[in-house]
Amino acid sequence: MFMDLPESELLFLFGAFIAIFSPTLAYIISMLGALFGLYFGLTIASGNYSNSFTYTLNSFFQLSFSCDTLSGFFLIVISLLTFATCLYSIGYTKDMKNRKFFTFLFCLFIPSMYGVVLSANILTFLICWETMSVLSYFLVVFENDKKSSRAGLIYAVMTHIGTAFIIAAFFILMHFTNSTEFSAFQSASASIPSAVKNIIFVFALIGFGVKAGIMPLHYWLPIAHPAAPSNVSAIMSGVMIKTGIYGIIRICLFVLGKGEYWWGILVLSLGALSAVLGIMQAVMEKDLKRLLAYSSIENIGIILLGLGGAILFNFYYMKGLSALSLIASFYHILNHSIFKGLLFMGAGSVLHATHTKNMELLGGLIKNMPKTALYFLIGAISICALPPFNGFVSEWLTYQALISGFNAPSSIAKIVSPLFGASLALTGAIAATAFVKAFGITFLGMPRSDMAKSAHESSITITSAMALLAIICLLLGLFPNYIISFLSLPVFSLTGGTATPFVKASVILTTGALSTVAIAVSLLITMISALVLLKLFFRKSQIEYGDSWDCGLLALNARMQYTATAFTKPLKVIFKKVYMPKREVSITYSLDKLFVSSMRYSGEVLPFLTKYFLNPLYNGINNVSNKLKFMQAGSLQLYLAYILVTLITLPVFGL
Repeated sequence: MFMDLPESELLFLFGAFIAIFSPTLAYIISMLGALFGLYFGLTIASGNYSNSFTYTLNSFFQLSFSCDTLSGFFLIVISLLTFATCLYSIGYTKDMKNRKFFTFLFCLFIPSMYGVVLSANILTFLICWETMSVLSYFLVVFENDKKSSRAGLIYAVMTHIGTAFIIAAFFILMHFTNSTEFSAFQSASASIPSAVKNIIFVFALIGFGVKAGIMPLHYWLPIAHPAAPSNVSAIMSGVMIKTGIYGIIRICLFVLGKGEYWWGILVLSLGALSAVLGIMQAVMEKDLKRLLAYSSIENIGIILLGLGGAILFNFYYMKGLSALSLIASFYHILNHSIFKGLLFMGAGSVLHATHTKNMELLGGLIKNMPKTALYFLIGAISICALPPFNGFVSEWLTYQALISGFNAPSSIAKIVSPLFGASLALTGAIAATAFVKAFGITFLGMPRSDMAKSAHESSITITSAMALLAIICLLLGLFPNYIISFLSLPVFSLTGGTATPFVKASVILTTGALSTVAIAVSLLITMISALVLLKLFFRKSQIEYGDSWDCGLLALNARMQYTATAFTKPLKVIFKKVYMPKREVSITYSLDKLFVSSMRYSGEVLPFLTKYFLNPLYNGINNVSNKLKFMQAGSLQLYLAYILVTLITLPVFGL
């Protein structure tokens, strides 16, 4: 091997340095680093490469890295989207203010995520984790306006609350294992009492769940992701939040091993909550990027449904079904990184051309931005889990695994597994509504503003990056058996599952109407046949073109179209107990109530999770903080006294 893994990651650091002189060259160097990362990820995940490397600073501080099949899989996920995003960024950041500094931060942000999934001990993990968090904070607030500053503050607070729980979990592991190495944690986990394991599990789930955006820990995600530049949104939503999933898998499956049955039920419950409520909130959004951010919460929920099923089935020694469920989770991690990256790039292309994210001001963009429209449509089809694209495969596998839980020996598992499968089906139906709205309101119909009328197609680097991800969406959907076989090794290392689930998955995906290749061929034949029939029986001379029916008016205009708000009104009525909608109608009359001069309508939704959980939690923390302000008196003597009391108290508790 002409370049080792740590050496290849130095390309990103070199790219950050080059950004000071040439941002474009920095992105090209980072693309090269992503290619090497992809190569090593494929090699590691297939079990053909294993290595560890340590940088010793002194006897206490050792930066230790290692790679196994789990980290290899996440290297693949990070590298694929990084390559496309760096290509996209060449054109997207061309006119950005302070482009060189932005590129510098961006090129440092990427290797911090690599460091997280390659860390072998606590110190290394926390350094990489905090580096990733701090750099992503600066990228979120880079545009330096009021919204991005507020988003960055909320993100910083939430991510450090999560880090506090992660550190607490690590300290407990250190206490019981007398080590800081993850491998030592795994070896000694059998000696950790069950009650302590439960505490570690809960702390890890909360700590990493904040970064992943699991409901109800999601508060920062729909605020921070839309505020960031679109290439950063693609990376954060497509990859960074997956580091939270990586942490949960590393601690809960790799380190702790087989847990309690309620671990799986809790993860499944959080997954169902995130999936259903995430997409229900997404479908109501008028801001295109905010819609995509809430959709990320939904897809994290789908990933957790697979992960929770794996934990639950593993408890009942259903190794094959546990492996199938984890394959579904891993497959969706990969799929979501690709199609969500594509969708955020599409939203960025729209924003770049129109300078707005408000779908109510868009429309008709398919005429001026045909490439962006096509690639966004492919991303929308993929995320809606429609064959032959990739989202169908992972969601179908998840559904099959959960429904198969009816064969579990436990009555609880028999009941809850199909119910969680039903929640996935409901999620899929609402997701289809959300992305019909996102594509239709944005790209179809007539332009609703001058910004939409004057839109233009994005540069070749932007459209090429989207084209690359669109092709990957199709390939991951057409050839699922290759992906399933490839995932067998990392999944087996975590579940100990046999080859049975892989054979079962292959049969599911290649038999009859459920073959994605057969579906694709059938669709292609149908479209070609339709075109041939139209050519034969409806010649050009027989076709007459005319205006659409205009209800007797002189001409159609943009005000007669469906708006984003109107499109989702039926759902708002059906789920009014969840949305808690509020509306305000203001009518001005010219003479009396028979002559209306103007009418103004405004409406909003306040999900019950925000009203009954997040807002009371925020108000409670704010009240406690106000009462404790007296401790921050600005007195140096008082602060020294705090330190003295701490130093005296810690030995008393054996710390």
